[in-house]
Amino acid sequence: MEEIIKIHSQYRMMWDLHTHTQYSCCGPYKHGKGTVMQNVTFAANKGIERLAITDHGPGHRIYGLNMKRLPELRKDIEEASAAFPEMEILLGVEANICDTPNGLDVRPEEMELFDLVIGGYHYGVMHGNMLKNSICSHVGLPSGSRAALKAKNTETALRAIYENHLTVLTHPGDKGPFDIVPLIEACEKTGTYMEISSRHKQMTVEQLRIARDYDVKFVVSSDAHKPNQVGSYEAGMARALEAGIELERIVNITERL
Repeated sequence: MEEIIKIHSQYRMMWDLHTHTQYSCCGPYKHGKGTVMQNVTFAANKGIERLAITDHGPGHRIYGLNMKRLPELRKDIEEASAAFPEMEILLGVEANICDTPNGLDVRPEEMELFDLVIGGYHYGVMHGNMLKNSICSHVGLPSGSRAALKAKNTETALRAIYENHLTVLTHPGDKGPFDIVPLIEACEKTGTYMEISSRHKQMTVEQLRIARDYDVKFVVSSDAHKPNQVGSYEAGMARALEAGIELERIVNITERL
């Protein structure tokens, strides 16, 4: 707790590019708990200058974004922008990495519907080796099966990075075995930010120390699922500092004056 307080007193988050709202839902079940306006209000109270609403991509079976609701979501963002003109509010999506031609559940022709697209692997997605990855993460697989799954996961994630313009690769290495070095190299070549999540353990300190030797940049994200989580960065920043990541390589964190 003392370390978190110290980080909060020394650094501040300028942007939060990964937040969820009630548009991440399945019928009455709301995976994201707040409205766009609630997320924006909490962000404003924390001095956030740029906020992205990035609900889960449409391929998620349980809480994927209903693409027919995009005009409604855009309207909510426009209303929030009018209420908080000092903040840039972006309509984004956290696309799901899966085994499609472009490696995502958002098709190439749908990309222009969003201000930015971030992407990561999640359970609950068709063509995503969901069952094998879940078993591997929670129980384990024989070494041969794990190696094959790791190769498939990594290839799919690389396809998602190289075939699309992703702003952020979210929680790299989460929810299944991945080879982190090719992902780092791909993000370096494409200019994709690697997320240091404050909600998940990825990137880990070990992964960050590997990435430190590459010309890749990072973004710390809240991955907020409730409005009061928007703008949370301390846990991710703590790992970045432990790994020795220079502040200038973290694009959305600055020192407090």
